[in-house]
Amino acid sequence: MIISNVSCAHCPGGVTGGTAATYEEVSGSLAPPSLSPTGHLVVAVCLGFIGTSGFLSNFLVLALFSRYRVLRTPMNLLLVSISASDLLVCVLGTPFSFAASTQGRWLIGRAGCVWYGFVNACLGIVSLISLAVLSYERYSTMMSPTMADGRDFRPALAGICFSWLYSVAWTLPPLLGWSRYGPEGPGTTCSVDWRTQTANNVSYIVCLFTFCLVLPFGVILFSYGKLLHAIRQVRSVSSVVTRRREQRVLLMVVTMVVCYLICWLPYGVAALLATFGPRDLLTPEASITPSLLAKFSTVINPFIYIFMNKQFYRCFRAFFKCSMPERGSSIKTFSRATKTIRTVRQGREPHVSAPAPSTPLPTPNSIHGSSQEVNHVAPSPKNPDCTASQSPAAISCSKPKLILVAHYRE
Repeated sequence: MIISNVSCAHCPGGVTGGTAATYEEVSGSLAPPSLSPTGHLVVAVCLGFIGTSGFLSNFLVLALFSRYRVLRTPMNLLLVSISASDLLVCVLGTPFSFAASTQGRWLIGRAGCVWYGFVNACLGIVSLISLAVLSYERYSTMMSPTMADGRDFRPALAGICFSWLYSVAWTLPPLLGWSRYGPEGPGTTCSVDWRTQTANNVSYIVCLFTFCLVLPFGVILFSYGKLLHAIRQVRSVSSVVTRRREQRVLLMVVTMVVCYLICWLPYGVAALLATFGPRDLLTPEASITPSLLAKFSTVINPFIYIFMNKQFYRCFRAFFKCSMPERGSSIKTFSRATKTIRTVRQGREPHVSAPAPSTPLPTPNSIHGSSQEVNHVAPSPKNPDCTASQSPAAISCSKPKLILVAHYRE
């Protein structure tokens, strides 16, 4: 039967036969039903759009980060890591699947299929883990009892290294004998072998699904859920402007979570159905659509950062106008929200003492004088009670009280 298909490769309809022979040669198993020539053309158009748009948008993010120093913050460094992994997908993966779709079959052999599957799986998991690390970093920065240092890149670099090493640790096993890489869907892309229902293969797929899809999503839900709860607590004491800023942050968070689900959940479900379900459960169209959605994440991520992150958006406008970005940034907005949440948390703690009702409101001059008195009046060693009756206000031995007035400018 295979000889007949190969000998009729140049006959009308011989593309399907050539695809089956190529699939069996690359994977060593029976080929699934393939797409029609029109279906392969539609997939090629989609991959061409995804590859071109993803390359341009992610390259733009990297160019903005290199061009404007205001963007070089620890949080944005994590975004750059995600854009770098998405850019590599558009350069090292999408062109080969695009070429295969135009011809209706895989073109670069068994070794190329293994290489393609490893690279795309590794870069895809880097993006997933980086999104989880980014959400946890935002949660840690918001809820930390001390002010975060905007110049400390060590946590961000540690998160980036963890994302890449974690991804490599989970994508190397198929090269070492735990599962394998092979053709995917109609045979024009390659990934982990979802169709072989052996104990070796199924155990790897279950672990991969748990630790590289469910676990990152759980971290994202936990981190952004805590941030949302903190934002709701701040609403009662924050100004109208701050509430609008927090609504924009909330919109960005919800958009990132929804896009994560749209892009990766269908792929995970299709992989589990192919592994545990009947062999012919998924049609060729149903098997290739989740793969396209997963690749479409390389286009969605940079658009979220540019158009929903005001800091990137200001630099994006200035980049095309050949001018300097406007004043103000989303990092300031984020830090203001952080300060507000911490102020609310500190305000709920019990106070040791309170000023008397008859005490007049302090003025800047009186504050300046009081601070000088506190700095110059020292406790007398002869007086064990540490009191100074000659001063206008009694200085106790416990702790000096200093009232600070902050003038906030928008």
